Amino acid sequence: MSSKSQCKGCRDEYRVTDEQIDRILAAPMFQTDISVPNDVYERRLAECSGCPKFQYGTTCSICGCFVRIAAKYKDRACPKPGDSRWAKYA
Repeated sequence: MSSKSQCKGCRDEYRVTDEQIDRILAAPMFQTDISVPNDVYERRLAECSGCPKFQYGTTCSICGCFVRIAAKYKDRACPKPGDSRWAKYA
């Protein structure tokens, strides 16, 4: 696939490592009430890992988010149209 047909974040020079995502998730903002409980977070990640739209072990190809980060937010839902794998957390 040529780089013109890929999103910028999908190109090799823009790949984000697990260590970088770990640092983001360690930020104080993710230790507040904006985040889902750990059991909900783990279920969300499990759902995403089985999705064909999950790419590179990090990214949702539907919305372009880093799944490990998006899954932490209470106000986020799976973006897959017509087949959402998880809902916003109440």
